[in-house]
Amino acid sequence: MAKRNPDYDFKWCPGCGDFGVKRAIEMALVARASEKQEPVENSVIVAGIGCSGNLVHLQEGPQPFGIHGIHGRTLPIAYGAKSANPDLNILVVSGDGDFLSIGGEHIAPQARRNLDVTAVVMDNGIYGLTKGQASPTTDLEEVTPTTKFGKLDDRMNPLSVYLGAGARYIVSELSTRVKDLALAIQEAMDFPGFSIVHVQSPCTTYNDTYAALKGDEANGITPLAIPTPDEYDPSDYFQAIALAAKPGIPIGLVYRDDASVPAHQRLSQARASANVADTDVGKLFDGMVI
Repeated sequence: MAKRNPDYDFKWCPGCGDFGVKRAIEMALVARASEKQEPVENSVIVAGIGCSGNLVHLQEGPQPFGIHGIHGRTLPIAYGAKSANPDLNILVVSGDGDFLSIGGEHIAPQARRNLDVTAVVMDNGIYGLTKGQASPTTDLEEVTPTTKFGKLDDRMNPLSVYLGAGARYIVSELSTRVKDLALAIQEAMDFPGFSIVHVQSPCTTYNDTYAALKGDEANGITPLAIPTPDEYDPSDYFQAIALAAKPGIPIGLVYRDDASVPAHQRLSQARASANVADTDVGKLFDGMVI
C-alpha cells in the first residue's frame, strides 16, 4: 500500500476488524459492477475521521472515487453527491464515534428523506485512532482515558437508534464473516433508499471483543452475536424494535421497508412541481401590458 501511495501510508493494528470490512467492501463493489454492467468508478466512497476513514485510501483492485471528509459529516457530503448525480452509487464508511457521536445529528434527517446511500458503520466500541477514549457504544462504567472513574452514560444501542430515526434498511453483521458481509453490503447498495450495515469490528488494541462476540461455552462465555431466528420477519417494524432491544447482538437483516420514495426522486418531483408552478404563474401575465 505504501509503495502505491506513499503520501497516505495509513496502518491498522494486526487483527483489526476493519481489514475484514475493507475486503468485504471490495468484493461487494466488484460484484455490483458485474451485476449492473458498469465500472466500479460509478461508485463513490465517502469516509469520515477515525480508523474506519482510512479505508477510502486502502482499496485494492478497481478504484471507486473517494472523498475523505470531516469528522461526523459523511451523510451531508453523501447527500450533496447523490443530489448532484443520482446515478452514482454512494457508499459511506464510518465508525461508531464518527457516525453515532458527532455525526449522530445527521442520521434522522437523511433517514426521513430516505437518502439512497449505504452506510457501513464499523463499531469497535471505542475511539481507536485517538488512543482508546470512550465512544457512544462503550459499555457503562468502562475505564478509558476520558472516563478515568468509569463511563457515566449508558451504552448506545445503534440498531434502536436507526429504527427510531426511520432508516429503511438495517443489517447487523460481523467483520469476521467476510463473504456474508460482502453479500449484505451488496444487497444494501441495491436497496432503493437509506440503508445501514452496522458491523461489529473489534479493536485488538483498545477493545478486543472477538471472544465475547464468538463466545466460549467451555469457559462460560455466552456469545453476544446471535443469528436472527428463521421465523423472524424483517418487514415487521415492531418485531425489529423487539429484536434490537433483546440482550446480545442480532446478526442478519434487522429491518426492511420498501414503501418509501428515495430522496433523489422526491427532489426531482419537487423540481418538476416548481417548473409547473412557474409556468402557471407565467400564464397569468400573458397579454398584459405592465
